[in-house]
Amino acid sequence: MIRITTFKDRTVAVFGLGASGLATVRALMEGGARVAAWDDSEAGRKAATDAGCPVVDLTQVNWREFAALVLAPGVPLTHPEPHWTVVKAQAAGVEIIGDVELFFRDRTVSAPHSPVVAITGTNGKSTTTALIAHILREYGNDVQLGGNIGRAVLTLEPPADNRIHVLELSSFQIDLSPGAAPTVAVLLNVTPDHIDRHGTVEHYAEVKRRLVDKAEGTAVIGIDDDWCAGIAESLEAGAKPNVRRVSIRGAIDRGLYARDARVFERGAEGREIERANLAGIPTLRGSHNWQNAAAAIAAVEALPEKFRAGGDLQAALRSFPGLPHRLEVAQKIGPVDFINDSKATNADSTEKALASFEGNIYWILGGKPKAGGITTLAPYFSRIAKAYLIGEATEEFAATLGDAVPFERSGTLDVAVRNAASDALASGKPGSVVLLSPACASYDQFKNFEVRGDAFKKLVAHLAAERDGR
Repeated sequence: MIRITTFKDRTVAVFGLGASGLATVRALMEGGARVAAWDDSEAGRKAATDAGCPVVDLTQVNWREFAALVLAPGVPLTHPEPHWTVVKAQAAGVEIIGDVELFFRDRTVSAPHSPVVAITGTNGKSTTTALIAHILREYGNDVQLGGNIGRAVLTLEPPADNRIHVLELSSFQIDLSPGAAPTVAVLLNVTPDHIDRHGTVEHYAEVKRRLVDKAEGTAVIGIDDDWCAGIAESLEAGAKPNVRRVSIRGAIDRGLYARDARVFERGAEGREIERANLAGIPTLRGSHNWQNAAAAIAAVEALPEKFRAGGDLQAALRSFPGLPHRLEVAQKIGPVDFINDSKATNADSTEKALASFEGNIYWILGGKPKAGGITTLAPYFSRIAKAYLIGEATEEFAATLGDAVPFERSGTLDVAVRNAASDALASGKPGSVVLLSPACASYDQFKNFEVRGDAFKKLVAHLAAERDGR
């Protein structure tokens, strides 16, 4: 755990007592701060009391006593309207920050030269963050991975000159971290998202930009969307930070680009230099992962030499295990790969999965539908051998598929897995895949996408055991 000493002997309000909130309370108390913790839910307050945290009703206190309000990232700061704690804090002139801001303030005091790589973007954050951490660990470094992935940032080991923190940061976390200044900042892409929280796509993009604006050394920016291309051009016009561009749309200068599962850069006189070969790495299949890999390589290479010396990049890429529930190879039964992409909870994520396979896809989809459904996936319908519909979205998706894709109404995941497996194995077509990529939230039938993905893997394992006669 990181002891936060920057509020020693002062009183801090903490609102939102989930895992990161409880970690924040402990980190502040360990550093000598007085804490008043609160949550709107009785369950949250009970969990805090059971954990020994000082629970104080923030509706009944003098807010001018607080040095800061540490807000959980999921609590509305500006839209659709500020949370009541935000209103009270602003009225009392109390600064509003998050746990990531506490991390960076502690780093400034305790280990200002400790390296931090921070990653954001609309899509690909988790894969890129995990890949950067994996490469650095394979190089023999002490790496702490957390933030919006895995562990809450304040539960990690503290900053140190020989330790690298690799942090995935959401727009919510960046919005509460005005002092976040990583050694290397990565901005992968910006597409409209979380508009209910940020009000407009312009504000959402501006929040994402803050991270690369303040990079101490290098900003790695994917330039394949207009928002990020504009941000890169703006930063390049200034003196700081150094900008490394990343693209999958064609050769570029001042950065890395990928095509045909290989990563390149331009050397002297425009000579093309191959930096990495991603072919045959199942955890990095698809052009979206080529971008993720190029960004990860650029980020690692922007760190000081001592963290890169002697590393074997190609070996590190080939040993990358990938993320659970994101194009995860659950099992191979006969010639058929069973792919768990349960993390694809919207059409944009599922598009990445469908684009990763050339055809013979036995597609399991459905659940609690998102706005827009799967209409944007029509260009990939020709790759689908058959679709298996589950959950609340069944009739909506059946209407979208129409006559373009053969489909059945499976209803539940167990039926869909069994029928898709039977059809894929019976087809005898090379390169066939049974793909769970639901394009939906899981809440109609499962607690979350992790539970849904785990259920898929168990069902596939059971089928494999049956086939082996076990």
